[in-house]
Amino acid sequence: MAEPRVFRFKPRYRGIAISALGIGGALGVVSIAALGAALLPLATGAAGVVLGAAYLMSPSWKLEVAIDDDALEVRTPKATKFRVPWTDVVRVVASPTTNTCFVDGGAPERSLLVPGDGAPAPYDIEDRPALVAAILAHVPADKVQTVDTLDAARKA
Repeated sequence: MAEPRVFRFKPRYRGIAISALGIGGALGVVSIAALGAALLPLATGAAGVVLGAAYLMSPSWKLEVAIDDDALEVRTPKATKFRVPWTDVVRVVASPTTNTCFVDGGAPERSLLVPGDGAPAPYDIEDRPALVAAILAHVPADKVQTVDTLDAARKA
């Protein structure tokens, strides 16, 4: 069996988190330097730094999707969250034009959303085009529904 291809989860809103860190840090420095450590700006700045850092250090960014000839697996370096053999996939709703798809593993806790345009999520997955292509290559065509965007399919 070939080595599984691995696709890491990554933060989708890095810019917002980095901005919160920067603005929060600047607000804290200004509060100390110019305002004599006024409590409200100092607390607001500290909250921005803490929230931005917490988002960037979230354990979610250790998750990865592994694809091999037998199954799709979502795992961390220490444990498997779920594994769905290709034969157990109920359906895949895919939008090849936006490189998004939803893999229905039979239950919500065994399903995967590959997010993107028309399929928002608080995370992204690296190399989405290759991941979607790998999923479509392993799932029988009669289980695949191709749509323009996933949100259009949900509304239909």
